[in-house]
Amino acid sequence: MFQEPSEDPDVMIDINTTPLIDVMLVLLIMLIITIPLQTHSVKLDMPQGPPPQATVLPEVARIDIDAQGVITWNGDKVADRADLEARLHQAAIAANPPEIHVRPHKAVAYAHVAGVMAAAQHQGVTKLGVVGAEQFLE
Repeated sequence: MFQEPSEDPDVMIDINTTPLIDVMLVLLIMLIITIPLQTHSVKLDMPQGPPPQATVLPEVARIDIDAQGVITWNGDKVADRADLEARLHQAAIAANPPEIHVRPHKAVAYAHVAGVMAAAQHQGVTKLGVVGAEQFLE
């Protein structure tokens, strides 16, 4: 019943740190491998030579149509449809054609606006836009 002490060495009761060190070294190697990916530079093809010239803003011609259907060109009253078509034709054949901004009044009949846009299309105007559309949001 009484055991005699064996001659085997005593059992180690300390923690074995070898696996912990192995894991730490693996993590360190992974960190070293992934760091160059984070500092990777992006190659950009930068333009060479002087910067391009600034673009010239086009001239703007304003066509206003009031509530009665009276048409004005940059503040000057247009006499009749032939006068409007002549001005639109001059704008269309210009070397640097202006942008035509049509600004109709909120209460004008659509026939007046459609007539101006049809005349502009008939004369060959390519830069035409309707401005002031925010008044129609109500």
